[in-house]
Amino acid sequence: MLGRPHRMREAGDFKVAVRRGVKASSPTLVAHLSIGTDGDTSVGFVVSKAVGPAVVRNRVKRRLRHRVRDHLEHGALASVPAGSRLVVRALPRAASVDGPTWSAALADVLTSAVEKAERRGGVRR
Repeated sequence: MLGRPHRMREAGDFKVAVRRGVKASSPTLVAHLSIGTDGDTSVGFVVSKAVGPAVVRNRVKRRLRHRVRDHLEHGALASVPAGSRLVVRALPRAASVDGPTWSAALADVLTSAVEKAERRGGVRR
């Protein structure tokens, strides 16, 4: 699972990432990435009731946490500077997608967000 220091919990952190960060999307996920300069990289998840009942939403969040952790360690997010903020929002189709398709969609969205942030020269907090 994603460690406690990497979990985003404050509403202000979500707001900064969504408003000032770059956005990348797929039919199942949307990622907002705000490049930071210090501290731990934090990740927040948004899974609305449109995704499904509580059991389904919690399953989607568990999948997200697990896969994002892998990307933080040695995937698309390994090159992101410490202190960056990432918000991953699950769209309603996320509940009905199988594992491999879901993993590929997450990898594509994260890679796209990192590339956009790098082209933009980083996003200030």
